[in-house]
Order: sequence, then C-alpha cells, then structure tokens
Amino acid sequence: MTEDEDLFSKECKDVTPLKIKSKLVEIATKKPKPKPIAKQFMQDEKNALLDSLSDEYINAGIELDEDSFYIREGHSPDIIKRLKRGYWAVQGSIDLHGMVTDEAKAYVVNYIQECKKKKVRCIRIIHGKGYGSKNKEPVLKKKVRGWLAQKDEVIAYAQAQKHDGGSGVVIVLLKEY
Repeated sequence: MTEDEDLFSKECKDVTPLKIKSKLVEIATKKPKPKPIAKQFMQDEKNALLDSLSDEYINAGIELDEDSFYIREGHSPDIIKRLKRGYWAVQGSIDLHGMVTDEAKAYVVNYIQECKKKKVRCIRIIHGKGYGSKNKEPVLKKKVRGWLAQKDEVIAYAQAQKHDGGSGVVIVLLKEY
C-alpha cells in the first residue's frame, strides 16, 4: 500500500455506508451473472469440424473444367458465370501462403464460420500457385477446393480471373444466412 492509500484507509475505518433506497442502485447491484462459456465444448466442436474434412475428397457436386470450378448439386450453372464475372462483391479475403496443410485447413474452416456469423456471401481464398513448395507444384490448391466442396456453407467456387490471381486464388460463394 502507498502512503496515500494507508492514510485514506485509516481515515475511513469508522465510516458506515448510507442506506439508500433507490431502484437504480438495486438494479445495478442485482445484475444477473453472465452464463459460463463452455470453452472445451467449443474446442471439441471445432476439432470435429476439422476432422470431418478429408484431404482426399472426391467432389460429389458438378465439376466443370477439372479444378477451376465447382457448383453444389441443385444450383444453376449460371452461378459460375456470375461468380467469375464479379456479380457478387468479394467481402473478405484470406491468404494461406506459408501455411502447412493442417494449419490452412483450420484457418479456412474458422474463416468460413466467421463469415457465416457475419452474413458474408462472397470470399477470396489465396492459396498460391505452389512456387514455394518442394516440387514447385501447388499443394494447397486441390486440398482447399476439396475442403470447400465438403463444406455445406459453400454453394460454388471459381478460379479467379488472371488479373485477380488466376490459378492461385479461388472465389467462393457462400449460402445466404
């Protein structure tokens, strides 16, 4: 304790609080405690989401032009044309450069969950062209596209236009919430 605090404590030791009958004071003192956050449950849910995505997934939807486009079954193929032409404005973007597969998967899953909460419709995922990998081949390109095809939130994705990153970038259309 500092000298000032010690002096204040000595001066106030015999003081008794006033008994005030005020609705504002009663309300302020009787606030309900916030509900506890189940952090372990949330972590378990996140881990289950990650484990549910396979790196060797074979697309069950309609796939046009091998790895360039995907559209979930039951949706119009016109969505791909619109997605490529920029019909939906890109509202968010993530960059996976320098990440290993597990790290990138967790980042993509978490980002899509955040977009769902914020009601974001169209996102850009930059996975790179693979120039930094051992064999100079894109490692994340096919994996990211496979993960996206497994996510229920994803309606479609299309490879970005050349001026937007081309084969190193995918534009994703998410469900409307």
